[in-house]
Amino acid sequence: MITGLDHVQVAMPRGEETRARAFYGALLGLSEIPKPASMAGRGGLWFGCGDLQLHLGVEEPFAPARKAHPALRIRDYRALLGKLARAGHAVAHDASLAGVVRAFVADPFGNRIELIDGEHGA
Repeated sequence: MITGLDHVQVAMPRGEETRARAFYGALLGLSEIPKPASMAGRGGLWFGCGDLQLHLGVEEPFAPARKAHPALRIRDYRALLGKLARAGHAVAHDASLAGVVRAFVADPFGNRIELIDGEHGA
C-alpha cells in the first residue's frame, strides 16, 4: 500500500549543477542533500523539501517541463516572490484556484515551478 510521497524529480540539462544550486538552493532556500556515491556520477542534485525531497536529474536530450511541475508550499511567500523578481525570474500570479494564493515561475532551465502561499490558502 502507498503511504505517501518520498520525492519528486525535475529534469535538468547535464553540467548545470551550479545554476541549479543558485536557483533551488540560494533563491528558494532548499538544502542540498548529498547523493549516494553510486548515483553521484549521473549528475544532478538532490534537495530537502520539508519531509520530502526534490531531485534534479539529468535528462538527455533535455526538454523543460512546461506543464508538469512540483508545487512548493512557501512560508514567506511575498518575500520569496520579491527575491525571485529581483533575481530576474518572471513570476506569474494565478488566481484560478479558489482559496489558494499561488504563482508560477520557471527554473533556469524552463521547468515550471508552482509556489503556494503556505500562510494564506489551502
